[in-house]
Amino acid sequence: MHFAGAFTVSTLLLFAFIYWQTAVVETKRVEREVVMDAKALAEDSRQDMAEGVRIALATHAHRITYISVFSADGHHIAGNLEIYPRGLPADGRAHRMDLQALGVGAEHAVVLIVCRRLPDGHSLVIGRGVDSLDNLRAVVLRALRLGVIPCIALALAAGAILSRRAQEQIKTVRRTAERIVQGQLSERLPTRGSGDDFDRLAESVNYMLGETERLLAEAKTTSDNIAHDLRTPLTRVRSRLERARNTARSHAELQEMVDRAIVGLDQTLRIITALLRIGQIEASHRYATFSTVDLETVVREIGDLFEPFAEEKGVHFRLIVGSAGYVDGDRDLLSEAIANLVDNAIKFTPSGGMVTLVLERIHEVPVVRVRDNGPGIAPEEREAVMRRFYRSDKSRHIEGCGLGLSLVDAIARLHGFRVAIGDGQPGCVIELICAAPASNGAGHALEATLP
Repeated sequence: MHFAGAFTVSTLLLFAFIYWQTAVVETKRVEREVVMDAKALAEDSRQDMAEGVRIALATHAHRITYISVFSADGHHIAGNLEIYPRGLPADGRAHRMDLQALGVGAEHAVVLIVCRRLPDGHSLVIGRGVDSLDNLRAVVLRALRLGVIPCIALALAAGAILSRRAQEQIKTVRRTAERIVQGQLSERLPTRGSGDDFDRLAESVNYMLGETERLLAEAKTTSDNIAHDLRTPLTRVRSRLERARNTARSHAELQEMVDRAIVGLDQTLRIITALLRIGQIEASHRYATFSTVDLETVVREIGDLFEPFAEEKGVHFRLIVGSAGYVDGDRDLLSEAIANLVDNAIKFTPSGGMVTLVLERIHEVPVVRVRDNGPGIAPEEREAVMRRFYRSDKSRHIEGCGLGLSLVDAIARLHGFRVAIGDGQPGCVIELICAAPASNGAGHALEATLP
Protein backbone atom coordinates (compact mmCIF):
# COMPACT_ATOMS: atom_id res chain seq x y z
CA MET A 1 0.00 0.00 0.00
CA HIS A 2 2.97 2.32 0.41
CA PHE A 3 3.54 1.95 -3.32
CA ALA A 4 -0.08 2.93 -4.03
CA GLY A 5 0.23 5.97 -1.80
CA ALA A 6 3.47 7.08 -3.45
CA PHE A 7 1.98 6.58 -6.92
CA THR A 8 -1.14 8.57 -5.98
CA VAL A 9 0.90 11.47 -4.62
CA SER A 10 3.08 11.45 -7.75
CA THR A 11 -0.01 11.49 -9.97
CA LEU A 12 -1.53 14.40 -8.07
CA LEU A 13 1.73 16.32 -8.29
CA LEU A 14 1.89 15.67 -12.03
CA PHE A 15 -1.67 16.87 -12.54
CA ALA A 16 -1.00 19.95 -10.42
CA PHE A 17 2.05 20.72 -12.57
CA ILE A 18 0.01 20.38 -15.78
CA TYR A 19 -2.67 22.69 -14.42
CA TRP A 20 -0.07 25.18 -13.26
CA GLN A 21 1.52 25.19 -16.71
CA THR A 22 -1.88 25.91 -18.27
CA ALA A 23 -3.34 28.38 -15.79
CA VAL A 24 -0.26 30.31 -14.72
CA VAL A 25 2.58 29.97 -17.20
CA GLU A 26 0.46 30.54 -20.31
CA THR A 27 -1.27 33.55 -18.71
CA LYS A 28 2.11 35.06 -17.80
CA ARG A 29 3.26 34.60 -21.37
CA VAL A 30 0.22 36.47 -22.76
CA GLU A 31 0.75 39.26 -20.20
CA ARG A 32 4.35 39.72 -21.37
CA GLU A 33 3.27 39.86 -25.02
CA VAL A 34 0.60 42.50 -24.34
CA VAL A 35 3.01 44.66 -22.30
CA MET A 36 5.71 44.41 -24.99
CA ASP A 37 3.25 45.30 -27.78
CA ALA A 38 2.02 48.33 -25.83
CA LYS A 39 5.56 49.50 -25.19
CA ALA A 40 6.56 49.08 -28.84
CA LEU A 41 3.52 50.93 -30.15
CA ALA A 42 3.85 53.73 -27.59
CA GLU A 43 7.40 54.39 -28.71
CA ASP A 44 6.46 54.40 -32.37
CA SER A 45 6.06 58.02 -33.46
CA ARG A 46 3.20 58.45 -35.86
CA GLN A 47 1.80 61.60 -37.47
CA ASP A 48 -1.68 60.18 -37.84
CA MET A 49 -2.65 58.25 -34.72
CA ALA A 50 -5.78 56.84 -36.32
CA GLU A 51 -3.73 55.43 -39.19
CA GLY A 52 -1.24 53.98 -36.73
CA VAL A 53 -4.01 52.21 -34.81
CA ARG A 54 -5.43 50.78 -38.01
CA ILE A 55 -2.04 49.49 -39.09
CA ALA A 56 -1.42 47.97 -35.64
CA LEU A 57 -4.75 46.14 -35.72
CA ALA A 58 -4.00 44.79 -39.19
CA THR A 59 -0.40 43.83 -38.36
CA HIS A 60 -0.90 42.35 -34.88
CA ALA A 61 -4.35 40.87 -35.33
CA HIS A 62 -3.20 37.48 -33.92
CA ARG A 63 -1.87 39.11 -30.75
CA ILE A 64 -4.06 42.20 -30.22
CA THR A 65 -7.83 42.09 -29.70
CA TYR A 66 -8.35 45.72 -28.74
CA ILE A 67 -6.32 48.84 -29.46
CA SER A 68 -7.51 52.43 -28.98
CA VAL A 69 -6.24 55.90 -28.31
CA PHE A 70 -8.03 58.16 -25.81
CA SER A 71 -7.54 61.83 -25.07
CA ALA A 72 -6.40 63.05 -21.67
CA ASP A 73 -10.02 63.54 -20.62
CA GLY A 74 -11.03 60.00 -21.77
CA HIS A 75 -12.58 60.76 -25.16
CA HIS A 76 -12.18 58.15 -27.87
CA ILE A 77 -9.86 59.20 -30.68
CA ALA A 78 -9.23 56.01 -32.66
CA GLY A 79 -9.44 52.27 -32.39
CA ASN A 80 -11.97 49.48 -31.81
CA LEU A 81 -12.51 50.05 -28.07
CA GLU A 82 -14.82 53.08 -27.88
CA ILE A 83 -15.10 53.46 -24.10
CA TYR A 84 -12.14 53.78 -21.73
CA PRO A 85 -12.36 50.99 -19.11
CA ARG A 86 -13.13 52.46 -15.71
CA GLY A 87 -10.40 51.91 -13.11
CA LEU A 88 -7.67 51.01 -15.65
CA PRO A 89 -4.42 52.68 -14.43
CA ALA A 90 -1.98 54.02 -17.00
CA ASP A 91 0.99 52.17 -15.45
CA GLY A 92 2.09 50.11 -18.45
CA ARG A 93 1.24 46.82 -16.73
CA ALA A 94 -1.26 44.16 -17.73
CA HIS A 95 -4.52 44.00 -15.78
CA ARG A 96 -7.23 41.37 -15.96
CA MET A 97 -10.63 43.02 -16.44
CA ASP A 98 -14.16 42.00 -17.36
CA LEU A 99 -15.14 44.60 -19.94
CA GLN A 100 -18.79 43.53 -20.13
CA ALA A 101 -19.12 43.90 -16.38
CA LEU A 102 -17.77 47.46 -16.78
CA GLY A 103 -20.46 48.20 -19.36
CA VAL A 104 -18.02 48.53 -22.23
CA GLY A 105 -20.03 45.99 -24.23
CA ALA A 106 -17.00 44.32 -25.74
CA GLU A 107 -17.19 41.04 -27.59
CA HIS A 108 -14.59 39.42 -25.32
CA ALA A 109 -15.68 39.60 -21.72
CA VAL A 110 -12.36 38.97 -19.95
CA VAL A 111 -9.19 40.60 -21.31
CA LEU A 112 -5.64 41.33 -20.29
CA ILE A 113 -5.37 45.06 -20.92
CA VAL A 114 -2.57 47.64 -20.73
CA CYS A 115 -2.68 51.41 -20.73
CA ARG A 116 0.40 53.54 -21.46
CA ARG A 117 0.56 57.32 -21.30
CA LEU A 118 1.81 58.92 -24.55
CA PRO A 119 4.08 61.99 -24.62
CA ASP A 120 1.24 64.21 -25.88
CA GLY A 121 -0.99 63.25 -22.93
CA HIS A 122 -3.09 60.74 -24.84
CA SER A 123 -3.52 57.20 -23.57
CA LEU A 124 -2.78 54.06 -25.61
CA VAL A 125 -4.90 51.09 -24.57
CA ILE A 126 -4.09 47.58 -25.83
CA GLY A 127 -5.95 44.48 -24.76
CA ARG A 128 -6.17 40.80 -25.60
CA GLY A 129 -9.07 38.51 -24.91
CA VAL A 130 -8.29 35.50 -22.72
CA ASP A 131 -11.56 33.64 -23.09
CA SER A 132 -9.63 30.88 -24.90
CA LEU A 133 -7.22 30.59 -21.97
CA ASP A 134 -10.11 30.31 -19.55
CA ASN A 135 -11.74 27.68 -21.73
CA LEU A 136 -8.46 25.77 -22.02
CA ARG A 137 -7.96 25.95 -18.27
CA ALA A 138 -11.49 24.65 -17.68
CA VAL A 139 -10.97 21.78 -20.16
CA VAL A 140 -7.66 20.80 -18.57
CA LEU A 141 -9.14 20.99 -15.08
CA ARG A 142 -12.08 18.84 -16.11
CA ALA A 143 -9.77 16.32 -17.79
CA LEU A 144 -7.58 16.17 -14.70
CA ARG A 145 -10.58 15.64 -12.47
CA LEU A 146 -11.78 12.80 -14.68
CA GLY A 147 -8.29 11.31 -15.02
CA VAL A 148 -7.26 11.38 -11.39
CA ILE A 149 -9.97 8.91 -10.35
CA PRO A 150 -8.88 6.04 -12.65
CA CYS A 151 -5.22 6.79 -11.92
CA ILE A 152 -5.78 6.53 -8.17
CA ALA A 153 -7.90 3.41 -8.68
CA LEU A 154 -5.15 1.88 -10.80
CA ALA A 155 -2.55 2.76 -8.16
CA LEU A 156 -4.65 1.19 -5.41
CA ALA A 157 -5.23 -1.94 -7.49
CA ALA A 158 -1.52 -2.26 -8.32
CA GLY A 159 -0.62 -1.67 -4.66
CA ALA A 160 -3.10 -4.31 -3.54
CA ILE A 161 -1.76 -6.84 -6.07
CA LEU A 162 1.87 -6.21 -5.13
CA SER A 163 1.02 -6.26 -1.43
CA ARG A 164 -0.80 -9.58 -1.79
CA ARG A 165 2.08 -10.97 -3.82
CA ALA A 166 4.61 -9.91 -1.17
CA GLN A 167 2.41 -11.38 1.56
CA GLU A 168 2.23 -14.70 -0.29
CA GLN A 169 6.00 -14.75 -0.61
CA ILE A 170 6.39 -13.98 3.09
CA LYS A 171 3.90 -16.74 3.96
CA THR A 172 5.88 -19.18 1.83
CA VAL A 173 9.11 -18.16 3.55
CA ARG A 174 7.49 -18.51 6.97
CA ARG A 175 6.12 -21.99 6.17
CA THR A 176 9.52 -23.08 4.84
CA ALA A 177 11.25 -21.69 7.93
CA GLU A 178 8.82 -23.58 10.18
CA ARG A 179 9.60 -26.84 8.38
CA ILE A 180 13.32 -26.16 8.72
CA VAL A 181 12.92 -25.48 12.45
CA GLN A 182 11.11 -28.81 12.73
CA GLY A 183 14.22 -30.55 11.39
CA GLN A 184 13.63 -30.71 7.62
CA LEU A 185 17.03 -29.24 6.75
CA SER A 186 16.70 -30.13 3.07
CA GLU A 187 13.97 -27.50 2.60
CA ARG A 188 14.85 -24.45 0.52
CA LEU A 189 13.17 -21.11 -0.17
CA PRO A 190 11.42 -21.01 -3.57
CA THR A 191 12.68 -18.69 -6.31
CA ARG A 192 10.79 -17.44 -9.36
CA GLY A 193 13.83 -16.93 -11.58
CA SER A 194 13.09 -13.22 -11.97
CA GLY A 195 16.44 -12.16 -10.50
CA ASP A 196 14.83 -9.50 -8.32
CA ASP A 197 15.90 -8.61 -4.78
CA PHE A 198 13.62 -11.24 -3.26
CA ASP A 199 15.12 -13.95 -5.48
CA ARG A 200 18.66 -12.88 -4.60
CA LEU A 201 17.77 -12.91 -0.91
CA ALA A 202 16.25 -16.39 -1.28
CA GLU A 203 19.38 -17.63 -3.07
CA SER A 204 21.60 -16.25 -0.28
CA VAL A 205 19.42 -17.89 2.39
CA ASN A 206 19.39 -21.17 0.42
CA TYR A 207 23.18 -21.09 0.23
CA MET A 208 23.32 -20.50 3.98
CA LEU A 209 20.90 -23.40 4.56
CA GLY A 210 23.00 -25.64 2.33
CA GLU A 211 26.14 -24.79 4.26
CA THR A 212 24.31 -25.34 7.54
CA GLU A 213 23.05 -28.73 6.38
CA ARG A 214 26.52 -29.70 5.21
CA LEU A 215 28.14 -28.60 8.46
CA LEU A 216 25.55 -30.40 10.58
CA ALA A 217 25.97 -33.58 8.55
CA GLU A 218 29.72 -33.22 8.80
CA ALA A 219 29.48 -32.62 12.54
CA LYS A 220 27.39 -35.77 12.96
CA THR A 221 29.80 -37.79 10.85
CA THR A 222 32.74 -36.27 12.70
CA SER A 223 31.31 -37.14 16.10
CA ASP A 224 30.76 -40.73 14.97
CA ASN A 225 34.28 -40.91 13.56
CA ILE A 226 35.77 -39.34 16.68
CA ALA A 227 34.06 -41.94 18.83
CA HIS A 228 35.32 -44.71 16.56
CA ASP A 229 38.87 -43.40 16.00
CA LEU A 230 39.49 -42.43 19.61
CA ARG A 231 37.95 -45.54 21.08
CA THR A 232 40.45 -47.83 19.39
CA PRO A 233 43.67 -46.19 20.66
CA LEU A 234 42.17 -45.52 24.08
CA THR A 235 41.04 -49.13 24.38
CA ARG A 236 44.52 -50.25 23.34
CA VAL A 237 46.13 -47.94 25.92
CA ARG A 238 43.84 -49.23 28.64
CA SER A 239 44.60 -52.86 27.75
CA ARG A 240 48.35 -52.24 27.81
CA LEU A 241 48.20 -50.46 31.15
CA GLU A 242 46.04 -53.22 32.61
CA ARG A 243 48.41 -55.87 31.25
CA ALA A 244 51.38 -54.00 32.65
CA ARG A 245 49.78 -53.88 36.07
CA ASN A 246 48.92 -57.58 36.06
CA THR A 247 51.77 -59.23 34.19
CA ALA A 248 54.90 -57.08 34.45
CA ARG A 249 57.60 -58.99 36.36
CA SER A 250 60.30 -56.35 36.26
CA HIS A 251 60.72 -52.61 36.16
CA ALA A 252 62.11 -52.75 32.61
CA GLU A 253 59.13 -54.76 31.36
CA LEU A 254 56.73 -52.35 33.08
CA GLN A 255 58.51 -49.36 31.53
CA GLU A 256 58.29 -50.90 28.06
CA MET A 257 54.53 -51.42 28.39
CA VAL A 258 54.06 -47.88 29.70
CA ASP A 259 56.06 -46.52 26.73
CA ARG A 260 53.72 -48.31 24.35
CA ALA A 261 50.73 -46.83 26.16
CA ILE A 262 52.28 -43.37 25.84
CA VAL A 263 52.61 -43.89 22.08
CA GLY A 264 48.89 -44.68 21.93
CA LEU A 265 48.08 -41.59 23.98
CA ASP A 266 50.26 -39.46 21.69
CA GLN A 267 48.28 -40.73 18.70
CA THR A 268 45.05 -39.77 20.45
CA LEU A 269 46.44 -36.32 21.28
CA ARG A 270 47.46 -35.81 17.65
CA ILE A 271 43.89 -36.55 16.56
CA ILE A 272 42.44 -34.13 19.10
CA THR A 273 45.02 -31.46 18.20
CA ALA A 274 44.24 -31.82 14.48
CA LEU A 275 40.51 -31.56 15.13
CA LEU A 276 40.96 -28.45 17.23
CA ARG A 277 43.21 -26.97 14.56
CA ILE A 278 40.63 -27.56 11.80
CA GLY A 279 37.84 -26.15 13.95
CA GLN A 280 39.93 -23.09 14.79
CA ILE A 281 40.69 -22.42 11.12
CA GLU A 282 37.09 -22.95 9.97
CA ALA A 283 35.67 -20.71 12.71
CA SER A 284 38.26 -17.94 12.50
CA HIS A 285 38.40 -14.82 10.37
CA ARG A 286 42.14 -14.25 10.49
CA TYR A 287 42.12 -11.65 7.76
CA ALA A 288 44.04 -9.26 10.01
CA THR A 289 47.05 -11.57 9.76
CA PHE A 290 46.89 -11.67 5.94
CA SER A 291 49.80 -10.16 4.08
CA THR A 292 51.53 -10.47 0.74
CA VAL A 293 53.06 -13.95 0.60
CA ASP A 294 55.87 -14.96 -1.75
CA LEU A 295 54.82 -18.47 -2.77
CA GLU A 296 58.21 -19.20 -4.34
CA THR A 297 59.97 -18.76 -0.99
CA VAL A 298 57.34 -20.83 0.86
CA VAL A 299 57.51 -23.73 -1.62
CA ARG A 300 61.35 -23.77 -1.56
CA GLU A 301 61.31 -23.93 2.24
CA ILE A 302 58.84 -26.85 2.20
CA GLY A 303 60.98 -28.64 -0.38
CA ASP A 304 64.15 -28.21 1.69
CA LEU A 305 62.29 -29.46 4.78
CA PHE A 306 60.85 -32.65 3.29
CA GLU A 307 63.64 -33.71 0.93
CA PRO A 308 65.57 -35.50 3.74
CA PHE A 309 62.43 -37.37 4.85
CA ALA A 310 61.82 -38.53 1.29
CA GLU A 311 65.42 -39.75 0.96
CA GLU A 312 65.16 -41.57 4.29
CA LYS A 313 62.13 -43.49 2.98
CA GLY A 314 63.78 -44.15 -0.36
CA VAL A 315 61.50 -41.84 -2.31
CA HIS A 316 62.90 -39.56 -5.03
CA PHE A 317 61.91 -35.95 -4.42
CA ARG A 318 61.87 -33.30 -7.16
CA LEU A 319 61.22 -29.59 -6.73
CA ILE A 320 60.16 -27.41 -9.69
CA VAL A 321 59.64 -23.75 -8.84
CA GLY A 322 58.47 -21.24 -11.42
CA SER A 323 57.75 -17.55 -11.11
CA ALA A 324 54.23 -17.59 -9.68
CA GLY A 325 54.17 -14.20 -8.02
CA TYR A 326 52.49 -13.28 -4.77
CA VAL A 327 49.17 -13.98 -3.06
CA ASP A 328 47.33 -12.42 -0.14
CA GLY A 329 47.12 -14.80 2.81
CA ASP A 330 48.47 -16.13 6.08
CA ARG A 331 52.01 -17.36 5.42
CA ASP A 332 52.05 -19.89 8.27
CA LEU A 333 48.73 -21.46 7.26
CA LEU A 334 49.72 -21.70 3.59
CA SER A 335 53.00 -23.34 4.62
CA GLU A 336 51.05 -25.81 6.76
CA ALA A 337 48.71 -26.69 3.89
CA ILE A 338 51.54 -27.31 1.40
CA ALA A 339 53.50 -29.27 4.02
CA ASN A 340 50.47 -31.53 4.61
CA LEU A 341 50.17 -32.23 0.87
CA VAL A 342 53.86 -33.11 0.58
CA ASP A 343 53.78 -35.21 3.76
CA ASN A 344 50.79 -37.20 2.48
CA ALA A 345 52.48 -37.77 -0.88
CA ILE A 346 55.68 -39.08 0.73
CA LYS A 347 53.70 -41.20 3.19
CA PHE A 348 51.65 -42.96 0.46
CA THR A 349 54.47 -43.33 -2.10
CA PRO A 350 56.30 -46.68 -1.91
CA SER A 351 60.08 -46.92 -1.76
CA GLY A 352 61.63 -46.18 -5.14
CA GLY A 353 58.70 -43.92 -6.10
CA MET A 354 58.71 -40.25 -7.04
CA VAL A 355 57.16 -37.17 -5.40
CA THR A 356 57.16 -33.87 -7.30
CA LEU A 357 56.40 -30.47 -5.82
CA VAL A 358 55.65 -27.86 -8.50
CA LEU A 359 54.87 -24.16 -8.33
CA GLU A 360 53.72 -22.54 -11.55
CA ARG A 361 51.32 -19.95 -12.94
CA ILE A 362 48.41 -21.10 -15.10
CA HIS A 363 46.03 -18.55 -16.67
CA GLU A 364 47.55 -15.86 -14.40
CA VAL A 365 46.68 -17.96 -11.32
CA PRO A 366 49.38 -19.38 -8.97
CA VAL A 367 49.08 -23.17 -8.58
CA VAL A 368 50.92 -25.47 -6.14
CA ARG A 369 50.92 -29.06 -7.47
CA VAL A 370 52.00 -32.18 -5.60
CA ARG A 371 52.32 -35.36 -7.69
CA ASP A 372 53.16 -38.87 -6.52
CA ASN A 373 53.03 -42.40 -7.96
CA GLY A 374 51.41 -44.09 -4.98
CA PRO A 375 48.07 -45.90 -4.91
CA GLY A 376 46.17 -42.75 -5.95
CA ILE A 377 42.60 -41.72 -5.09
CA ALA A 378 39.62 -43.18 -6.95
CA PRO A 379 37.37 -40.58 -8.66
CA GLU A 380 34.39 -41.54 -6.50
CA GLU A 381 36.45 -40.90 -3.35
CA ARG A 382 37.96 -37.52 -4.24
CA GLU A 383 35.22 -35.56 -2.54
CA ALA A 384 35.02 -37.90 0.43
CA VAL A 385 38.74 -37.63 1.28
CA MET A 386 38.16 -34.00 2.21
CA ARG A 387 35.91 -35.11 5.05
CA ARG A 388 37.36 -35.63 8.47
CA PHE A 389 38.54 -39.13 9.40
CA TYR A 390 37.81 -40.53 5.95
CA ARG A 391 40.34 -43.15 4.89
CA SER A 392 40.11 -45.26 1.75
CA ASP A 393 40.66 -48.99 1.88
CA LYS A 394 44.02 -48.53 0.13
CA SER A 395 45.38 -46.48 3.04
CA ARG A 396 44.07 -48.39 6.04
CA HIS A 397 47.47 -50.01 6.62
CA ILE A 398 49.31 -46.65 6.65
CA GLU A 399 49.60 -44.72 9.90
CA GLY A 400 47.34 -41.68 10.06
CA CYS A 401 43.94 -40.42 11.18
CA GLY A 402 42.42 -39.03 7.97
CA LEU A 403 42.62 -35.36 8.91
CA GLY A 404 45.45 -34.07 6.69
CA LEU A 405 43.35 -33.17 3.62
CA SER A 406 40.57 -31.82 5.85
CA LEU A 407 43.10 -29.39 7.29
CA VAL A 408 44.28 -28.40 3.79
CA ASP A 409 40.69 -27.88 2.65
CA ALA A 410 39.92 -25.70 5.71
CA ILE A 411 42.95 -23.49 5.02
CA ALA A 412 42.02 -23.21 1.33
CA ARG A 413 38.44 -22.19 2.21
CA LEU A 414 39.69 -19.52 4.61
CA HIS A 415 41.77 -17.97 1.80
CA GLY A 416 39.10 -18.36 -0.88
CA PHE A 417 41.32 -20.93 -2.66
CA ARG A 418 40.41 -24.41 -3.88
CA VAL A 419 41.83 -27.91 -3.73
CA ALA A 420 41.55 -30.08 -6.86
CA ILE A 421 42.40 -33.80 -7.03
CA GLY A 422 43.38 -35.62 -10.22
CA ASP A 423 44.86 -38.88 -11.47
CA GLY A 424 48.68 -39.15 -11.62
CA GLN A 425 48.58 -42.27 -13.85
CA PRO A 426 49.74 -43.86 -11.63
CA GLY A 427 49.40 -42.07 -8.33
CA CYS A 428 47.68 -38.88 -7.39
CA VAL A 429 47.90 -35.18 -8.31
CA ILE A 430 46.63 -32.59 -5.85
CA GLU A 431 46.55 -28.89 -6.73
CA LEU A 432 46.16 -25.91 -4.43
CA ILE A 433 44.63 -23.33 -6.79
CA CYS A 434 45.30 -19.89 -5.33
CA ALA A 435 42.23 -18.17 -6.79
CA ALA A 436 38.55 -17.86 -5.93
CA PRO A 437 36.16 -20.39 -7.58
CA ALA A 438 34.50 -17.76 -9.85
CA SER A 439 37.62 -16.03 -11.13
CA ASN A 440 36.57 -15.40 -14.76
CA GLY A 441 36.25 -19.13 -15.35
CA ALA A 442 39.93 -19.70 -14.59
CA GLY A 443 39.12 -22.37 -12.04
CA HIS A 444 37.41 -24.56 -14.63
CA ALA A 445 40.32 -24.10 -17.00
CA LEU A 446 42.75 -25.14 -14.29
CA GLU A 447 40.78 -28.28 -13.46
CA ALA A 448 40.90 -29.20 -17.11
CA THR A 449 44.70 -29.35 -16.86
CA LEU A 450 44.52 -32.23 -14.37
CA PRO A 451 44.93 -35.70 -15.88
